[in-house]
Amino acid sequence: MSESTKYNAAEVEPRWQQVWAEADIYRAEDSSDKPKFYALEMFPYPSGRIHMGHVRNYAMGDVVARYKKAQGFEVLHPMGWDSFGMPAENAAIATDGHPKDWTYNNIDEMRAPMQRLGFALDWSREFATSDVAYYKTQQQIFLKFWENDLVYRKTAKVNWDPVDNTVLANEQVIDGKGWRSGATVEQRDMDQWFFKITNYAEELLEGLDGLDRWPEKVRTMQANWIGKSEGLQMRFEWAVPNGEKRPLVENYPLSGDVYTSLELDWHDDFTTALNNHPDGIEVFTTRPDTLFGASFVAISPDHPIAKNMFETTARVEDFILECQKIGTSEEAIAQAPKLGFDTGLLVQHPFDESITLPVWIANFVLMGYGTGAVFGCPAHDQRDLDFARKYGLPVTPVVLPEGEDAATYDVGTEAYTGEGKLFNSSFLNGLNKSKGIKTAIHKISEMGLGEGVTQYRLRDWGVSRQRYWGCPIPVIKCESCGSQPVPEDQLPVELPYDINFDKPGNPLDRHPTWKTEGVTCPKCGEAAERETDTLDTFADSSWYFAAFGGSLDQDGNLDWEAASKWLPVDQYVGGVEHAVLHLLYARFFTRGLRDCGLLDLPSGEPFAGLFTQGMVTHAVYTDEDGDYVLPEDVIEDGNQLLRIGTKSIVTKGDVIKMSKSKKNVVDPDEIIKGYGADVARWFVLSDSPPERDVEWTESGVIGAWRFSKKVWNVVSATTATDGPLSVATDAKGDALELRKLAHRAMENITAGIEAFRFNTSVAQIYELTNALNKYKGQDAARSEALGILIRAIAPFMPHLAEECWAKLGGEGLVYHAPWPEVDPKMLIDDTITLPLQVNGKRRGELNIAKDLPKDEIEKLAMADEGVQRAIGDGTVRKVIIVPGRIVNIVAS
Repeated sequence: MSESTKYNAAEVEPRWQQVWAEADIYRAEDSSDKPKFYALEMFPYPSGRIHMGHVRNYAMGDVVARYKKAQGFEVLHPMGWDSFGMPAENAAIATDGHPKDWTYNNIDEMRAPMQRLGFALDWSREFATSDVAYYKTQQQIFLKFWENDLVYRKTAKVNWDPVDNTVLANEQVIDGKGWRSGATVEQRDMDQWFFKITNYAEELLEGLDGLDRWPEKVRTMQANWIGKSEGLQMRFEWAVPNGEKRPLVENYPLSGDVYTSLELDWHDDFTTALNNHPDGIEVFTTRPDTLFGASFVAISPDHPIAKNMFETTARVEDFILECQKIGTSEEAIAQAPKLGFDTGLLVQHPFDESITLPVWIANFVLMGYGTGAVFGCPAHDQRDLDFARKYGLPVTPVVLPEGEDAATYDVGTEAYTGEGKLFNSSFLNGLNKSKGIKTAIHKISEMGLGEGVTQYRLRDWGVSRQRYWGCPIPVIKCESCGSQPVPEDQLPVELPYDINFDKPGNPLDRHPTWKTEGVTCPKCGEAAERETDTLDTFADSSWYFAAFGGSLDQDGNLDWEAASKWLPVDQYVGGVEHAVLHLLYARFFTRGLRDCGLLDLPSGEPFAGLFTQGMVTHAVYTDEDGDYVLPEDVIEDGNQLLRIGTKSIVTKGDVIKMSKSKKNVVDPDEIIKGYGADVARWFVLSDSPPERDVEWTESGVIGAWRFSKKVWNVVSATTATDGPLSVATDAKGDALELRKLAHRAMENITAGIEAFRFNTSVAQIYELTNALNKYKGQDAARSEALGILIRAIAPFMPHLAEECWAKLGGEGLVYHAPWPEVDPKMLIDDTITLPLQVNGKRRGELNIAKDLPKDEIEKLAMADEGVQRAIGDGTVRKVIIVPGRIVNIVAS
């Protein structure tokens, strides 16, 4: 092939990108009468340059968007930037710069390579969440939520970094220390703004049943996070012991045995508890059938009783302060050592007057779930068992596993949580779990000590952040009137640019004018202050899909009617790391927007279909000093790896997710320069199932590049002039077989795209390409098969497809060409292959029409060269034909 006919991606791809841009082919029309299809990938944080993980994510969505366009849909496929957040502040501190400058410079750097990759994105709808227009609308939403009782303020416990003077998310607390400052994190009670997501707990749970195009694991994770529990809320009444106070556990294994030989003024503490909580201690339990196994009651360090003791008893204060170093997340608390403090208080067992239970403060009890108090049944809960063994508390089994002897059964060091019959349980003996729960609830209810209730693990969403680079909360704080909403005509509350980070904490708190200058209470007119907290950045990503649909403009105007028409998103693509919070918050927001009259979306579900893709991985390289080395800086020299330039020895490590910190990243621009954007796209879509990780390898990239050349060679070798939309209706013989193969491949390619099995579609495209490469005819069958092939690869390799389409004489752009229709007749195989045997040994095969008569089959079989050789000089005794299965010739 001459140089002039070689495919040059470096020349072809920019040319077609310019054609697409000038024709504005990706702009979605709100007024279109075509059926709508909304394709969306989770928008990126502008951290700098894009990586191959981005490429894989957006390439998947791009395949779907282009495919649906070819099917005749009006497609919305937008792009924007999730641009608020702490990384920008940290970068500003490190570089003595400004978060805004850092953010928008990064956006410019990331947009360019995304455009070079040829994604079919409607850039006319682009925005960043840090755009004033965007957060003005978010402030309007906040006020709407407030107006509709979906926003409130209360005091809540937070992780406080005493060095950076800011609240930290649970994920930013590492081993009890601030992730950036390294300071020991404190738990503080602070005024916080909350979204009332618990209003929708049941609806959010029930809605999961209708999300049949979501991964089952994601729905399960959401259901577990919401955490619906049917159980008993009951009261343990106080038990006043006769005589002296009971002895307390003396060794509390906390730092330096701080609590050795603990002494409490028990009578004072009991009096305080009795006066403030005369009815006893409320607990919630999902296992009331195990009440006879109770050996203690535990309250949270944040429980009002514990707080009363904190204020009066120094030893309790020390213990609670120790607990507060753990963090606020359930994961941190679950992993921390079990710590307990014996208060000396006693409660009465509800079913047996002779039994009293000690009341402990325990670090594993959360105030935010249930009542902040539990009863411990050590034999049947591992957490309770660990606690009981540590502090020498009784362990009484009350659920007997099948096959065990009640007289000798003991749980040892592992709590039994399975099914069985109740024993050691008086009137509950012999009942199974379900019946035991119902009976215990009925008994407690009869006694007037409680009732059956439903609880949710889901807590309201605390959205206050003591940071600068976020959406200002539109609230004015007045000493007389309290918190007041900023009037609508005073929006947006805009972030000031003139800030500095010369001191820890939120710069808005110490800004010379922003907080107070010209700020008056909307209610009384007196001087007031702005709220300096900004919103959790999860709020930004909880409605951005509506902003795309409503074409948010530069003035913050959004067409909610248009947004309602586009929603729900038909196909959403993103990482499984967002399976809970982002998706749950977005589902809450759409329900809130619906109930505030902004969105006409009865279901409240923002995403009809969800796909969570795997990661792109790469080996990690380190030099002799243990420093990470970029893959592009590593060369092979014989049996060893060397670093370019220094020639120092490099060691190849594990294959892990691409990470900038580990330097095992591949810059898409380097691949585009070397091989073309289509090759990068093809590789990440073809190498493995989309939900699995894909390892980036040079050999894989070269394989994708060779395939693109093979497609171009097949097209270049074509002289047929029938055009890529031709239909070879009169094809026979090999031409008919090519048609059949093309239509079967198209059927499977379509099914693969629909099922997010892009790798299976790719396999079919390979098969069709190979068949065309072998086919020597220059006829209508070739043109038809090529037209099918080029349209099939268009969603995957759009630049190559456009160039091939043009070379074959296709009208207009392949982007606008209809998706190939499969002829059902071509899927029916009217020929069969019969194996030929001579004396039981396979000697050949026949490809024949299904309805060929037996005498014709026998003639063809006897004429086969392999059969003739096998018979030789022998005599044919019998020819056995099993229709549709085999021909067996008996000869001697």
